[in-house]
Amino acid sequence: MSLKTVEKDQYIKIDGLEYFDISQIFDCGQSFRFDEVKESGHEKEFSGVAFGRFVSFAQDGDTLYIYGADEREFHTLWKRYLGLDIDYGAIRRDIAKHCPSTVMRDAMETGRGIRILRQDPFETVVSFIVSQNNNIPRIKKIIENLSRECGEPIEVSEEMEKHVSGVSSLCAFPTAEAINSIGKEGLFELRTGFRAGYIADAIERIIDGRLDLEALKKCESNEQVMQDLCTVRGIGPKVASCISLFGLERYSSFPIDVWIKRVMQKYFPDVPEKFDPKEYFGAYAGIAQQYLFYYERYQQKMELI
Repeated sequence: MSLKTVEKDQYIKIDGLEYFDISQIFDCGQSFRFDEVKESGHEKEFSGVAFGRFVSFAQDGDTLYIYGADEREFHTLWKRYLGLDIDYGAIRRDIAKHCPSTVMRDAMETGRGIRILRQDPFETVVSFIVSQNNNIPRIKKIIENLSRECGEPIEVSEEMEKHVSGVSSLCAFPTAEAINSIGKEGLFELRTGFRAGYIADAIERIIDGRLDLEALKKCESNEQVMQDLCTVRGIGPKVASCISLFGLERYSSFPIDVWIKRVMQKYFPDVPEKFDPKEYFGAYAGIAQQYLFYYERYQQKMELI
């Protein structure tokens, strides 16, 4: 993919996108701080907060507009965040080689614009603990409450205010120390429910160094990463896999939830209940999972029309 960037006043324009759809990226359950801008001058637009910045991503065809960023910031932050430095054509070919099924082909075509965001590891830990037995609107609400209570306010220019539509609060995701300052009781008051104790345990381990997220990013063993994450109260294999995939850039991680169990039983009945995802989908099994997850949800929506 050959990208051409042009810096304008208050935004940057990127031409030449392939395998990129901003609505699919923010509608596949990997991020909870972006919302669709309903009154946009573009085909699609999502605005939100990441890495302590308010930003808006808009798309028309194969052109991306990033409002609130300049070219330097695109190359140092947003290009990596959006996965635009990765050859998804090669990834798709690798997945197809390992899983040459019609279903996988259709799933990759249906969700052809999906890319895995490179998110802040700490934010993904807290977010996916919150996600347990929860729905996306409520997950978003809890995370916004937490950011409003403990995070630093973000200043937004007058020009950027028109992109704020749909964003509940303009506060950075809080640090571990800031969340720790309100304690388990404060977390409970933010409607985290039974997850308050789990978040508090994760925070304690991160602060005292027992859970070193930067070390986990560099760890060569997926098994060791999963084992270390699962030492946190309330983190099981599914949440650990989500953290690994969305926060630690481990693209072979394959989160298994109710949707994916349904997909495997429905489309891959010969695969045993316990299986090695890399054996069936290759080194990018986690990206294959996102295609399949999006595909099954899409099929469900089509049945209702």
